[in-house]
Amino acid sequence: MSTTHVFRGMRSTEHFFELPLDHARPEGETLTVFAREISSTAHEDPAALPWLLFLQGGPGGKSPRPASLTGWMAEAAKTFRILLLDQRGTGLSTPANRQSLPLRGDAAAQAAYLTHFRADSIVRDAEAIRRELGISSWSTFGQSYGGFCTLTYLSLAPASLDRALVTGGLASLGADADTVYRATYRRMAERNAEYFDWYPRDRRVLGEIVEHLAHTEEHLPGGRALTVPLVQMLGQFLGGNTRVHALHHVFEGAFIDTPGGRRLSDTFLATIAEQADRAANPLYALLHESIYAQGSATNWAAERVLAEFPAFSPDAAPPLLTGEMVYRWYFDADPVLRPLEETARVLAEHEGWEPLYDPEVLAANTVPVAAAVYTHDVYVDRDLSLETAAAVGNMRVWETDEFHHDGIGDEGAMIFAKLLGMANEETPVRA
Repeated sequence: MSTTHVFRGMRSTEHFFELPLDHARPEGETLTVFAREISSTAHEDPAALPWLLFLQGGPGGKSPRPASLTGWMAEAAKTFRILLLDQRGTGLSTPANRQSLPLRGDAAAQAAYLTHFRADSIVRDAEAIRRELGISSWSTFGQSYGGFCTLTYLSLAPASLDRALVTGGLASLGADADTVYRATYRRMAERNAEYFDWYPRDRRVLGEIVEHLAHTEEHLPGGRALTVPLVQMLGQFLGGNTRVHALHHVFEGAFIDTPGGRRLSDTFLATIAEQADRAANPLYALLHESIYAQGSATNWAAERVLAEFPAFSPDAAPPLLTGEMVYRWYFDADPVLRPLEETARVLAEHEGWEPLYDPEVLAANTVPVAAAVYTHDVYVDRDLSLETAAAVGNMRVWETDEFHHDGIGDEGAMIFAKLLGMANEETPVRA
């Protein structure tokens, strides 16, 4: 049963679907997947519009919760009705977190359950939803991990797609997790250098913070002890186009004078806590490395590869800021993730990951695909992305250095319109 709300020029209809946990066993256990249908009230009959499925970034992030039509969604709603999918385990779909996963049993049982939460299962959920809604075919728009899912969709069910748009999400078709993280560390080192060239005083402040923590205990608002690796997580700001400059405001307010001497400010500590918080998306930490796994275990790739990049070591003076890497200490130090520590270990050691992409099907692809590749993207490497683009048939690429990974958060309407025009072969693009 669905419910529709109309507000601020937007129709919002809620849909719940009961789908197989394992699509290879449709008669077996099921879970709930939620999706929200969005359309503009400028269209009197939204049923006459073609569909656009949005595949969000992640893994483990819920779909957007729009309160009005803005950005890329406002542009897309001019010609589409949009389906915002809460990928399994997220949002209003059947949850997968420290509260619900113990219902599965021990860590091995929880890990076995979570092997059904990767891109292949997400695509098969989308296909089941498409059939249930009576949609013959639709277009997709994938941001970041949503682009990974798009490549899986083009591998498994290309006949269901009219066109596919991708921003910052052309995954490598064959590189293992180690290769991906080597590229990530290199890009992050370049981005650190760029940032500290803009704000050289912030490098000094970072050094002061590290030195301060060597002799003074500080705690985040929830009571968690602050460590240097937690401070390094501020590097998540570096993946942003304009957000990167917000990091300067974090550093300039790092310290405050108190009766007990110079301490880290509550504002600074709250920002660290926000960057480290995985309460709303624990699947990000649990499944992040598995999105690169095809056949072999990842075995904490980011942590192993870190040894090749000593400038990121917490012992460096001062250390570089990290980004979307996931380390074992996340689960030891975070009270939200600690109950899932053994589950994470089992997943890291899992050997039986199925292939996510079919290179032969992708090479013969006829679905129009338009992809934005960000030259200096620190999370989805430009060189690996262009290798993938060359291996996928009927793909048009717009490479730009104007944006970073979250480009659609800054110029979503323009980027969406450009990609749609490229997919429709209306917009020229430089190779």
